[in-house]
Amino acid sequence: MKKRKIISILLLIIAVSLSIDFILKIEFPQGLEAYFKKEYYNQFGPLAISIELLFASYYLLIGHKKTNFALALFGFTALLDPLFNQIGLFNSIVPLYGTIILSICALFCLWLAFSNIFKLKRLSRLAAILSVVLGVFVELFFNYI
Repeated sequence: MKKRKIISILLLIIAVSLSIDFILKIEFPQGLEAYFKKEYYNQFGPLAISIELLFASYYLLIGHKKTNFALALFGFTALLDPLFNQIGLFNSIVPLYGTIILSICALFCLWLAFSNIFKLKRLSRLAAILSVVLGVFVELFFNYI
């Protein structure tokens, strides 16, 4: 239990710091018409990924039964962003340091989710597939609005 709380607090610190950094990078335009453009909503993609990490790490902290699903959802979403960027599906606006940090956290979270180290509710195959599908949906939503 102590290891779980230490890991979750470290992930919470990373999530909060990245969320603050991504919020500060959002440009709020002047005029009403700019709020209806794709470029404005694309800015929220990195923030959405860091907020997923925030929720997953909070669930890990309290030992919620949906922790493994939240960890898997964050992991797949965070890894799909650089993957889709590399194959040319879209240009990711996550900065390089954010991509590196989120990818490391994503791999760690996927390992936690699938190995069920902390004996929380196991991740079913359906939940794993659903987390991949939702991760793809989140990535495409913020890049193809």
